[in-house]
Order: sequence, then C-alpha cells, then structure tokens
Amino acid sequence: MGRTDRHTPSAAHHAPPSANGSKYAALVRTALARATAHAVWGMALAAQPALAQQANPQPANPQEFSPQEAARTYDIPPGPLTAALKRLGLEAGILLSFSTEQTNGLQTQGVNGRHTPTSALRTLLADTGLEAVRQQNGGWLLEKRPPPPPKPEAAAPLKEAVLPVVTVRAGAERETATGPVAGYVAKRSATGTKTDTPLIEIPQSISVIGREEMEARGTQDVMEAVRYTPGVTTSTYGPDNRSWEYILLRGFDAGVTGIYRDGLGQPTFLPVYYLTEPYGLERVEVLRGPSSMVFGKGDAGGIVNRVSKQPGDRVREIEIQYGSFQRKQLAFDLGDKMSSDSDLSYRLVGLGLDSNDQDEYPDGHKLNHKRTYVAPSFRWQPNSSTSLTVFGEVLKNTTGEDPYYATANYVLTNVKVGDYSFSRMKQSQGAIGYLFETALNDAWTLRQNFRYNQIDMSRRVVWADSLGEDGHTLSRVARTWDDSVALASLDTSVQGKVQTGSVQHTVLLGVDYSDQKGETLRFIGPAPDLDLLAPVYGQDVTLPTNPLRNLTQSTRQTGLYAQDQIKFGDSWIVTLGGRQDHVRQTTDDRLNANNTRQSDRAFSGRAGITYLLGNGWAPYASYATSFLPNSGTDANSDPFKPSRGKQVEIGVKFQPAGSRAMFTAAAFDLRKTNVLTYDPTTYEERQIGKQRSRGIELEAKGELAPGLNIAAAYTRLDMKVLNSADPDEVGKTPPLVPKQSASAWLDYTLGNGLGFGGGVRYIGKRQNDEYNTTSERGVTLFDAAVHYETGPWRLALNIANLANKKYNTICYHGECYQGAERAATLTATYRF
Repeated sequence: MGRTDRHTPSAAHHAPPSANGSKYAALVRTALARATAHAVWGMALAAQPALAQQANPQPANPQEFSPQEAARTYDIPPGPLTAALKRLGLEAGILLSFSTEQTNGLQTQGVNGRHTPTSALRTLLADTGLEAVRQQNGGWLLEKRPPPPPKPEAAAPLKEAVLPVVTVRAGAERETATGPVAGYVAKRSATGTKTDTPLIEIPQSISVIGREEMEARGTQDVMEAVRYTPGVTTSTYGPDNRSWEYILLRGFDAGVTGIYRDGLGQPTFLPVYYLTEPYGLERVEVLRGPSSMVFGKGDAGGIVNRVSKQPGDRVREIEIQYGSFQRKQLAFDLGDKMSSDSDLSYRLVGLGLDSNDQDEYPDGHKLNHKRTYVAPSFRWQPNSSTSLTVFGEVLKNTTGEDPYYATANYVLTNVKVGDYSFSRMKQSQGAIGYLFETALNDAWTLRQNFRYNQIDMSRRVVWADSLGEDGHTLSRVARTWDDSVALASLDTSVQGKVQTGSVQHTVLLGVDYSDQKGETLRFIGPAPDLDLLAPVYGQDVTLPTNPLRNLTQSTRQTGLYAQDQIKFGDSWIVTLGGRQDHVRQTTDDRLNANNTRQSDRAFSGRAGITYLLGNGWAPYASYATSFLPNSGTDANSDPFKPSRGKQVEIGVKFQPAGSRAMFTAAAFDLRKTNVLTYDPTTYEERQIGKQRSRGIELEAKGELAPGLNIAAAYTRLDMKVLNSADPDEVGKTPPLVPKQSASAWLDYTLGNGLGFGGGVRYIGKRQNDEYNTTSERGVTLFDAAVHYETGPWRLALNIANLANKKYNTICYHGECYQGAERAATLTATYRF
C-alpha cells in the first residue's frame, strides 16, 4: 500500500458494498466473524478483509476477483502448505479462501516454473488430500478432496463448507521487517533477531514506532519518537538545539553505544554524535535489554535502531512546517519505479530547517539552528529473490553552542554562561552504502549490509571556570574542537530454513566487521569574565591556542554469530544464539607522544522460549548478555576489561485476533558489572563497580476502534548501585533515572477527515547526584494535536507541553537543565 492510501481508513469503514461485490462482501463478513471467534490466522491476516474494503471503496470490478488464466513464472519452495498458499495467492492476484485447520501440519513440494493459477494450485496441493474449487465470484475455495462427488442436492451450502476461512488477496497489506507500519502496531521486525520475525515470537521486549505514529504526534527528533515507549527516559538534560540525543534504556545510557542505523552501529566518538533526521526514517525500533548477541558491543540497557525510508511504492509528498521559536521547515519525499515494468525504483528525501531554540540570552539574542538534509536511494530488483539497494545521505547542521545557564544554590538563573560572539557548532555528515539480498536456493538466502559514514565537527564554546569571592563575577575559559570520525561497517549473513521431522529451524550464520577512526584536535584559553548581575555579551573572545588534546584513535571490531529459531509442536518457539567478538583499539596521543593498544574478546549469548498459547497470547522467558569495551587504564596501568551485562526477563505478549492491537508486559532483572567508578580520595578510576536495574514494563498499542488509536506505557524501575570505589554510592540510585514513568496517547479520526489527539506523560522523581542528596520531583506534561485530511492535503497542529509546565530535568552537581517549554507546530502536507 502506498503512502497516498495510508490515511483513508475512516472513509473505508463507511463505504457501502457495491451491487457487483455484494456476494463477495457477504462471504467476507461471515468469514471474518467466524474467523475472529476461532482466533484463526492471528495477526498475519486478520485485518485483510477490512483492508480490501479500504483499498476499493468504489464499485467492485467483476474482473477484479476473476483474473485471466494467464501463465506466469512461480518459484515457491517446498515447506509448510499454509505459507505456500498465502504466497501463491498474493503473487497470482487471486482470492483464495481456506481454513488453517485444513492446512496445519501439511507440507507441499512447492511450485516452480511457468503456470496458470489453476495449474499452480493443482501442483501446490498435490498429495495433500485437498483441492481448490473455483467459485462464481472468480475465487477459489479449498476443500477436502472427496471420494466420489456427492449429488448436487446433497451438497452442503457454501457457507457451511468455507467457515472459518482465510482470505488471501493481491494488493492486500503485506508488512515487512523494514517497511511501512500500517497504523500504530508493527507485526514484524528484524531488530530483535536480524531475521524478518513476527514481534510476538521475539523473546525480548521490543517496541516499534512507525511513520504514521510519528506524524500523528508531530515528532521532531528521535527522542520525541520514543518518549511514549516503556523503559525509556529521554531529554535527560533538557532540549538541545545541537540535536544530541540523551536516551536511557532501563536506566543505562543508550546515546553513546546504543545508536544504530539500519542494523549497523554508529558509536559516538565523544563529543562527535551521529545526528539523525527523523523525516528520513520509516520506523524507530527500541530493543530493551542486552543485545550483544545480535549487534555486538553495546551497553546493557539495549539499542535504538533507526530504519531508513527505502525505495518501493510510489510516494509523492511535500511538507511545510511553521512553529514556535520561529521554526520553518520545508521537506519532500519522492519515490517510484523508473517505469511501470522497470526493475529499478528510486526514492529522494530532502529537508531544509531554520529554527531558533527556546533558550535565549538576557539581551534577547537567539540561538539559531539550521539544517539541510538529502538522502537519495535506488533499488534494483530483477526478480522476487534478488535485490540491491544503494543509498546515500548528506546532512549539514549549524547551531549556536551555549545550552548552559548559570546556577546559584540549585536555582536556575536566566544568565547564559557563554557568548554568542564566539560559541557555535558546525557538523557535516555523510554516508553511502548498500543492502544486498539474494536467494541461493529454495532454502538459503545471502544478505550483505554495508555503510560508510564520515563526520567533521567544528565546535567553539565559552564555559564557566569559577565564581569569584564577590559571588557574582564568573571567570570563564574558551575551548575549541576540530574533530572527525570515519566508520566503515559490513555485515554478511546467510539465513536458511531447515526441516528435521516436525521441527522447523530458521538458522542464521554471519560475520560483521567495523573499522572506526577518530581524530581530535582541541585547544583551551582564557575568556573575558562575566558579571552575573549585569551580564554583557558580544565581547571579543580570543581564539585559544593552548593545545589540550591531539590524538587519533582506531577501533576495529569483528564478530561471528549464529542463531537458531526453532519451532516445534505447533506452539513452541526456542531462540538460541551466540556471538564471539574481538575488539582492537589503538590510540596515538601525539600531544604526549604516547601510543597505547588494547584488545578485548568476549562471548555473548541469548536463550529464549516462547509459547504460542492461542487466542493471540504468547508468554516468553529469556536470558541475554552484553559487553561494552572500556578504553583507558587503572592506576596500575592495567587496561580496563569490558563492562558486562546479563538479564533475565519474563513476559507475555497479546495480539487479539482480528485486531490491530498489541499488549505486552515484562518483568526483568538486569545486572551490569565491571563498571568504571571513581575513588573519592584520589579520583582514580577503578573497575569494581556493579549496578542493578530491576522493574516491570507495560505497553498497549493499536486501534481500539475504527479511527481510534492508542500508545500507552508504564515503567516501574528499581535501580541501585551494588558496588563502587566510592562506598557512599552503594545502595543509591544513579542520577537521571526516574523510579516511575507513564504515558498515554490517544488519537481519534472522524469519518469526515477531522481528527484529535492528546497525550499525557509522567516523569517520576530523579536524583541530582550520585549520593542522592537532592532530587527533582515528578512532573506531568500534556501534549495535544488536531488534524484534518481532505483530498491530497493533510493539515496538523501539534502542541507539546500544552500547559507550559516549568521544570528542571536535573540539577546535576548544581548545574540545572530546564525542561522543554510549550511548542506548537503547524504542518501542511500535500500528497499527489
């Protein structure tokens, strides 16, 4: 389904059945009712009849369900009959109705070569005891092959023979692990297993935020995309016009090592962060808990995988935004096949942004933010089993660089520490890569994912140094950064389907490699003093010349991994995986004429079990581990070992049959060891730290009624320091981590295209320091939206922090960071 069809559900729900399609509509309505009652076919096909109505509100074409018996080439491998019939129905463009009770446990030899739909069905059903009977509406009905056919008058009525049914129709919605999400609930993901897997079968907590949900909430960055997700804490240091992401997953920092793009890591070379333009994303996926078995080095809390828009269906979109703080944005998204019968398709995404930040200097000077973004991509798909997608991305970001306010006794003032005459940051970021996939045979598929990133950052700031004895004269320093980082990542894997008796295996074998090289050149020098009682800005600040750091650092990582997803007994799924990583790091400190080398090896694993209970219920349990390399040495010059994470998680996922909804609950116990902590006397790092994160997470997403969508989450987190070089930290809660958090977003669209949305977010109590001497109390924030669709136009007004609640996200060691103020954005989107 293309983007132009995504926002028309309400009209479809009220479309009357046509005269020509009345018999088909009656059949579908009866079949859907009985299928829902028996929980048939679950999440994969429950919404198909409704989608068929949505896609065709006009009078039905009699030929639509009676395609000509034109022959075409099929390549459907041997395997389970149910999956093979579904694939044939979609490829042939036919209406095929059958009960899963008829096909469960049956195997097919497949069909290969040139066939008409009739001969393809006959070949597929050979030796199964079933046959496909052509119906008056042009479709096929699957029946048990009788001995001699009964007399016509004794034949059972059609409706008694076909219920419950599964309906497969060409053009119906088919979600992939990286494609668009219909509504608020994704059915499939590759982030949890590196294979295209239903979410309900992944034995770990995972949330997916699709493009439609991001648009409904007016998302402007990745932090806003995931802030209605359980286990996630965002904007821990308030809004940041530099576009740096501050995200905690289950209490652990995911903004440094948890950044992934299309399955490949983008680790931070501090303070060089990979910036993400959310308009270029199709979906954002949050995998909570240790993920090293899938993705290698990473922290214990999990990862955030950003999935890019890719070529495919026709897309024609132009978007204009205007909002608070003089936000002005123009964006476009264009894509299609090169021609109707071409193997080539393209997509071009672009954006220009000019905005101020909510922060400003006491004299009224604004902090400005400018961005340009272009992302072209091309796909070559000569057949259904092979595809090559080549993509590029260029992002240029220019911002003011002074998010810091002076603080006195934990009270935030309106005095900026820096100076706009000097402070600024420029970042140029580019990427190029490809995604390749081909079927080696009927059972095995080869995939390769490559990406090369290059970032150049130039940064200048004025920072506070010390406060004079008079209590209002602030001495300051000037600092500069000229840093860069280049990263090449390659992931190659083979995936195979193996049948051993009644047990099905999905085997994944792979190797990935990354090579990151970072360079930094930094200087420091004096800056003019600032009188906090009468601040003067626009002063001359001399460019610093005293070298502070001059080094290059190279990090190479190689990982070998294997995974087996085992299905047996029609209900049990066991997921087993292991990975061996080798990380080598070389640091050349040119300033101090010092060269150090460090090598780390680690094994990570995951074992999980899921039971498909029926009626949409799937309880699960899993054990997973992670590792995070640590650079540097201790007081004895011994290199630090990698930090390790291990987690036990139990939970349940519920996806009601016949609905677009999913409900999940999880309880976990997560431990991180080899944490670097500081001796309070010598301030030397020691690797004796240990932290525990324990809690529960609840999530509800989906369509509660036609046009009414929900995204709700609740998290209760008990995080403690179990061991530290500083004994006063033991038993305390780390800073920034709220004990409780909750959120709920509702969006309702009327039949006339008018819709309303509203959300509430609660962020619980947060500690300001490691010793828990002060804290920030909980805060409740409200969001709102109103939108209207008519023809090709979509108009939306989104307001964040509707009540304009004033609060501090944290006052870390006396330095306070203010939460985001109320911000309204008006968006006009034209799709043609």
